[in-house]
Amino acid sequence: HLNTSKGSALSPAAWIEAGLDQLTALGPAALRAEPLSRHLNTSKGSFYWHFKDVPAFQAALLAQWKEQVLAQLAEDATVDGSSTDKMIRFGQSVQGDLAGPALRAWAQSDALVSTTLAEVDSARMDRLRGLLSEIGITNDDFAKAAYGSLVGLQQMHMDDGDALVAYATLVDLVLALK
Repeated sequence: HLNTSKGSALSPAAWIEAGLDQLTALGPAALRAEPLSRHLNTSKGSFYWHFKDVPAFQAALLAQWKEQVLAQLAEDATVDGSSTDKMIRFGQSVQGDLAGPALRAWAQSDALVSTTLAEVDSARMDRLRGLLSEIGITNDDFAKAAYGSLVGLQQMHMDDGDALVAYATLVDLVLALK
């Protein structure tokens, strides 16, 4: 919970960070000026100073989320390690995206969210296909199954550790079958 003192202004990034937190905790209904300003203990005027309206804020939030996820993918691609390490790091990255389940639920009723999510899913699938290709697995169904398991485990609200253990078991199986 961010507090602001009189005279201090919140940046657009602070609003977006709060929006992602509130989206994760409460869903897309929380992505409005009034509940966000209450959460941040500030006025709605600060919100409208940075964003034309709620749809503009939501678009900025989605763009920032996508940028963060793609930056994480790019950073992970530069880190050395074994094939298993890279696959596990990929799984940790997906599981670490706490807004993912809320975004997937919201995407069911919002075209922009659906499009943004599809773009991120495509980039993640490309990364996963590349990781699998490095170990000689080129069957796209393996990539779909591995990514689908990560998304599904996240949707099940499993404890992060339990989800990663389940994903690591799948990675071990895939590596054993190669």
